[in-house]
Amino acid sequence: MNSERPNEPRSAPRDGQGKRQAFDKSQSAPRSGSVGMVLLVALLLVGAAGGLIYIGPAHAETYILALLSVLGTIGVFALFALASGIMRLSSREQSNPLLKSVVDQGFDGIVVTDQAGRVFYANATYLDLIGAADENDVRPVERGFIGDPEVSEAIYRLLKAAREGRRLQEEVRIAGGSGEAARWLRMRVRPLGESRRDAKLAVWSIADVTRERERQENVFQELQHAIDYLDHAPAGFFSVDAKGDIIYLNATLAAWLDQDLAQIGVGAGAGSLKLSDIVAGEGAALLTTLNAAPGDVNTEVLDLDLRTRTGKPLPVRLFHKVAYGADGAPGASRTLVLNRGKGSGEDAQRDAEVRFMRFFQNTPMAIATVDRTGRIARNNARFAAAFDGMIGDNRSIMSVVNERDRSALEAAIKRAASGQGDIPPVDAQLAGGNERWANFFVLAVEDKDSEGEAAIVYALETTAQRTLENKVYQQQKMESVGQLAGGIAHDFNNVLSAIMMATDFLLNAHKPTDPSFQDIIQIKQNANRAAALVRQLLAFSRKQTLRPQVLDLGEVLGDLGMLLKRLIGEKVTFGGVKHGRDLWPVKADLSQFEQVIVNLAVNARDAMPEGGTLSMRTANVAAAECAQFGHKGMPAADYVLVEVSDTGTGIPQDIIDKIFEPFFSTKEVGKGTGLGLSTVYGIVKQTGGFVYVDSVPGRTTFRIFLPRHIPAVEDKPAVGAPPIAPALDAAKSLEATKSAAETMAKQAQANADLTGQGIILLVEDEEGLRALNARGLSSRGYTVLEAGNGVEAMEVMEREGHVDLVVSDVVMPEMDGPTLLRELRARDPKVKFIFVSGYAEEAFAKNLPQDQQYHFLAKPFTLKQLVAEVKQTLAGE
Repeated sequence: MNSERPNEPRSAPRDGQGKRQAFDKSQSAPRSGSVGMVLLVALLLVGAAGGLIYIGPAHAETYILALLSVLGTIGVFALFALASGIMRLSSREQSNPLLKSVVDQGFDGIVVTDQAGRVFYANATYLDLIGAADENDVRPVERGFIGDPEVSEAIYRLLKAAREGRRLQEEVRIAGGSGEAARWLRMRVRPLGESRRDAKLAVWSIADVTRERERQENVFQELQHAIDYLDHAPAGFFSVDAKGDIIYLNATLAAWLDQDLAQIGVGAGAGSLKLSDIVAGEGAALLTTLNAAPGDVNTEVLDLDLRTRTGKPLPVRLFHKVAYGADGAPGASRTLVLNRGKGSGEDAQRDAEVRFMRFFQNTPMAIATVDRTGRIARNNARFAAAFDGMIGDNRSIMSVVNERDRSALEAAIKRAASGQGDIPPVDAQLAGGNERWANFFVLAVEDKDSEGEAAIVYALETTAQRTLENKVYQQQKMESVGQLAGGIAHDFNNVLSAIMMATDFLLNAHKPTDPSFQDIIQIKQNANRAAALVRQLLAFSRKQTLRPQVLDLGEVLGDLGMLLKRLIGEKVTFGGVKHGRDLWPVKADLSQFEQVIVNLAVNARDAMPEGGTLSMRTANVAAAECAQFGHKGMPAADYVLVEVSDTGTGIPQDIIDKIFEPFFSTKEVGKGTGLGLSTVYGIVKQTGGFVYVDSVPGRTTFRIFLPRHIPAVEDKPAVGAPPIAPALDAAKSLEATKSAAETMAKQAQANADLTGQGIILLVEDEEGLRALNARGLSSRGYTVLEAGNGVEAMEVMEREGHVDLVVSDVVMPEMDGPTLLRELRARDPKVKFIFVSGYAEEAFAKNLPQDQQYHFLAKPFTLKQLVAEVKQTLAGE
């Protein structure tokens, strides 16, 4: 830096009064201009002008041009000198003496340096801070505090910020010399300006903040003493914010609760203590549900139990103070805790009070005292938790009850306020969007205090009880409808069987050219439609006859693809079936499963009147995966899942629980029976599966879970059978071929010819249906014996001695079909039997011995079906 010092020595940096002067290098260079030079230039110009007097007119023009050329050349060189910086114009700027004096004698040290560390300006305070002897001893910041290891890191960061043109502030501690106290300095650095000239200059500001630090230390010490007094006070203190986080807990309360103070406060992290961690039961809701007007300060005295870290209750009295902001939001609480668990038996009244308050706060019933208008005077923790968010700013119990039930509760409170007894409980729906119910028991207050308590209200929520009652009622209703549907179906099947049998006789007696032939066809078609409706009723009541077989649902859905495309129409796009890999087999009735898929497809089509997409998916669902669906009532097992999804309007949530009920329909009158989804439900449940639905606007998905079938020995194809031996003689091969040919011939003959011979005992309690069936069988060559019930059938057997086949109804008076089978098999084990019934085969098969063999024909049936079943049974071995 010596190269930058001026050649001539300056005076010491002190003014005449002994005050140190600022160091300003920008004012130290000598001025280059002078008055004599200006006068010399003026004389030259005057002399050049006076030269025109001695030059004649002939040379005057040349002289003037030469003079102007010289002046112009000088001007051009001056412009180049100004542009290149060789010559500068004299600055007319004068620094403000007042501002300069303020900076020169400021309380903070100011120094201006460039990036090379050269000092351009330093005020007197800075010179005093670094102890500069004269202007030759002016040092930059990094050299002014050299040798202090506690300062070097901070100065390094400040220098880096100065080079990068950033602002930065550091506070450093300067160790004092011998006998001197340490100092605290606040150092700041910033770029001088944005101009090109000042872009590389930095302004340093250094302030002595030792006194300020000492005051902070004193305040901190006083605060530490106050905290120490508060921590070890004989009472507990805690503070909780609006989120329920404990932001302060004194050491006394922490010791009572056996809590770690390191887990408390804003900086404790995710493991910080919550209000619910220290308040037993539902007391936390009691503290967080208090409300007041905006700007008010509310103080509540509460008796409840705190909870230690080991779970042990601690009875306390809380003085809970909360201030509310202008927007009504609660601030952090200030809570004083008095320990009431250290009393002895000498204070019996206090111990009794503690026991009562613990009972009051921890009882599972919501309790509150109210005035005549229903305003809550006090309440227990269960009340606050049960009706969290329902109690309004006026703290009226009416706000927790639905508007339509408020009048009943208000009348009960008025009766209690007037001293009446035996007030019946009020069953009311709670306010809010959810379906919640409660019983309110209102009792009068005998000793009315100054707070205006007029009644005690006990509230017991009955939502779960009502839900269970509704489910039981719904189940009973479904079972009743199912029994009714099954009974109607049985009786109706008898009627339909007679109608269908009669139409078969009429069709055999009339030619297609007869005028009445089309009317008979119409009767037959309507009878078939009625029979289909009866099958739906039986499917819903789960009393239809199923013919289960092992199915691959992927193949079944693939075969239904073309049918579904025609069924859903042109507006709806069939997205196909997304098949799961290695699908497990299931055991179900093929026709009934197809009916389930068709019903769901029709339901989806009707939900997409403007068009949409119908898609299906199959997948295996292992027992461990059942929980992810969240469906209630479905036990964990292996299932095959079939999903049927559509992009329709969706099912409203208020009716989604009713869609499987019989005769429930959202369609217009005459456009649906309301049995489609109930039939789906009945078939799936009778198969042993489950069906659920999820629906939102634009997406509805039906999920069918059918149990995985584990093939038994009889289900498995024969494997490992020895091949035909090459040495098998030709006679055996010929005999086997002949036997197969005869069997095929018999089957073809049975399909072509339904006539036969034999004695048939027809047992049917419906006289008209029995007559039609006997007539039909007799027309095909059979000898028919008739009986109205099982007793008459036994009499016919005693009289005739032998019959080839018995065709019997199942449900009959005096003796039903299964009993008749057992009695006849006891006499003749080889007698053949056909049961006909409108009930499902499973309804009576459980009443038969396991080894009984019989055939079954479900009502209603046609004459052709009856005769074919009879001939097939008689032809069987």
